Amino acid sequence: MTQKLSVAIITHNEEKNIRRTLESVKWADEIVVIDSGSTDKTVAICREYTDKVIHQDWPGFARQKNAAIERTSGDWILSLDADEPIEPALAEEIRVIISQPGSFDGYRMPRKTFFLGKQVRFGGWYPDYNLRLFRKGKGRFEERIVHEAIKVQGRVGNTRHALLHYAYPDLASYMSSINKYSSLAVSVMAEKGISDFKSSWVNILFRPVLTFVLKYIFRLGFLDGKRGLVLNLFHSYYVFAKYAKAWEWQEKLKVQGSKFKIQGDS
Repeated sequence: MTQKLSVAIITHNEEKNIRRTLESVKWADEIVVIDSGSTDKTVAICREYTDKVIHQDWPGFARQKNAAIERTSGDWILSLDADEPIEPALAEEIRVIISQPGSFDGYRMPRKTFFLGKQVRFGGWYPDYNLRLFRKGKGRFEERIVHEAIKVQGRVGNTRHALLHYAYPDLASYMSSINKYSSLAVSVMAEKGISDFKSSWVNILFRPVLTFVLKYIFRLGFLDGKRGLVLNLFHSYYVFAKYAKAWEWQEKLKVQGSKFKIQGDS
């Protein structure tokens, strides 16, 4: 007996991405969108595909995604970001999974990341497995400030086919992402207590270099051509920004004697 599939998505000013994602899952039994106050056409586009578009002020990534999951009614949940359509072959594979449920309670999916309009195949960017499909009541996002992930109670398998990730259509969007996520990473360090090692000059100087060598050389990122070079340099800069901001945090803490808000955090 075929079980019902609910798709859970969170949005904020995603008019450039959301239609492509909704088109890829419009066959699902239910689509639930939680929007945190978009000022563009995101909400209007979502309402073309579902009447379950709900406003909720931003509480953080994990809590917002869990709020979307809690409002679903299907037997299975597919949790997607607004810039993550699924390829047609994955849609068919999901139909088979929910029509012939086996012993797995969740499924990881390979993810194809697109940078400047073309898929990045090397440097550790693929297959980049992400757990996104799970039985209702069996999965939930662990509450972290950044790099939130679904925790499933039960057995987990892998799908053959992939999510498509259109996160970085241009360099400006990637630079903005680097600023945002490096600040969020320092917020995580601050909650746990940043050690001198975390913000040391060794990390600031050498970790970005080692990251680039690992991804570009040893994981064959150079095979992606100029895109591979630019993407892996940018990722190395993210590592630099994270540890430089950790150092900045400690320096200001020494002066002020208390925590301060990290710029770029939201």
